[in-house]
Amino acid sequence: MVNHTRIALAAIAVVIPLAMVATLYTDSEPQTRNSAGSNRPVVVASFYPLYEFASQVAGDRAEVSSLVPTGIEPHDWEPTFNDISTVRSADLVVINGAGFEAWSEEIDSVRLIDTSEGIEQEEEGLINPHFWLDPVLAIHQVERIRDGLIAVDPENADYYHERADRFISRLNSLDSLITSELADCQKSDFIAFHDAFAHFAKRYGLTQHSILGVSPEGEIPPQRIEQVIALANELDIIVIYAEELIDSRLAETIAAEIRGGRVLVLSPMEGIDKEEQQAGVGYIEKMEENLANLKEGLDCR
Repeated sequence: MVNHTRIALAAIAVVIPLAMVATLYTDSEPQTRNSAGSNRPVVVASFYPLYEFASQVAGDRAEVSSLVPTGIEPHDWEPTFNDISTVRSADLVVINGAGFEAWSEEIDSVRLIDTSEGIEQEEEGLINPHFWLDPVLAIHQVERIRDGLIAVDPENADYYHERADRFISRLNSLDSLITSELADCQKSDFIAFHDAFAHFAKRYGLTQHSILGVSPEGEIPPQRIEQVIALANELDIIVIYAEELIDSRLAETIAAEIRGGRVLVLSPMEGIDKEEQQAGVGYIEKMEENLANLKEGLDCR
């Protein structure tokens, strides 16, 4: 039987505050145009996955920075006056789009690339902006970034094409790996922390359930926790997925109430920590980690 008192207390304790995750990384500022007179275009990406994609395409021919510092949860992040100044002075601004960066509507930028343009965005009447977690949709985003870089720096068009093609090849290999590794699993349902894996699940024939909606922060009532516990028991789900930038106590509370329950990380890749970045961990490696943890939850052979 579910311990309602414990769940109620846990629900109060796990209101997800962004201030909690903001302590992970606070010593980074977006780059601006090189004061020494560099001719390289300045590219400002909104947050981690777009920064990764832009860096892969740009190589050493452009200065790429992330507006949201590494390790900060970006859903409701708001730019400062200095951030806005940085964006307005950039040669190219790269955003995810689909409403993810609400602040971008107020930014007057010389050139802004919305990487979601051209992607079918509505599913069952809703828009879920987490396109980057589907490697095939990520390819579309990389192509949009490539075209944006070529527009502002046509002299290096061949270079950007070559680097984009190289990274796209890795994304295609990742897609093939995920397809192969998830081909023989006993389960197809999984419980993510927030509704980030809708496109991923659709691509690979899975069913995502989530504790929270498209944003990973907010108050979770005890009734919702009870619903998730009941769902997990009904579907024989024993892994509850947490996220690295959000307090894991809620996932742990739910896992403690299901038969054989445990917690693993399924990263929405909205930011990586400083240590991972310094160690050279990137999008491909994080997706491979996700795949390994997902295989455990889906009981794959």
